[in-house]
Amino acid sequence: MELIVKQRIHQVLKGDQNAFGEVVELYKDKVFQLCFRMLGNRHEAEDMAQEAFVRAYVNIHRFNTQMKFSTWIYRIATNLCIDRIRKKKPDYFLDAEVAGTDGLDMYSQIAAEIALPEEQVESMELQETIQSEILKLPEKYRSAIVLKYIEELSLKEISEILDLPIGTVKTRIHRGRESLRKQMRHL
Repeated sequence: MELIVKQRIHQVLKGDQNAFGEVVELYKDKVFQLCFRMLGNRHEAEDMAQEAFVRAYVNIHRFNTQMKFSTWIYRIATNLCIDRIRKKKPDYFLDAEVAGTDGLDMYSQIAAEIALPEEQVESMELQETIQSEILKLPEKYRSAIVLKYIEELSLKEISEILDLPIGTVKTRIHRGRESLRKQMRHL
């Protein structure tokens, strides 16, 4: 896949704007998931993912073809999310949690064809609890935990994305895990 991406980037550098659309299609879901795990809000995640691709396109001439594109775009997205976390002000969205519904939004009210709704609710509650606890972590631990356990990236890739030595990445993952463990003891 990286070979195809690098070919498309080469086409973009030659002036073919449509080639970047193919690159976006390959990575849009993963970049959105990364942003969503970092920010915990669908609208913000969509905005940050879109901004990540815009910045990648504008700065495509800076892309080092010796690196994996995924590492580069994840780094851009992670940095945007970290900046957003630091500047965060309360926002209100139409698909925000509906008051009195224990974490449900209007989208969750649509009928589904799933056999066991009780199991789905339990799984959703557990995922929301974990996500909530991840969001309480300091951003330096949060980014390392999300990249390692949610995005399942290698230490080397995380090191490149965060621009940190591997030892520092290991420390942040360890401390983030310990912090999560302490936070979740009460559950």
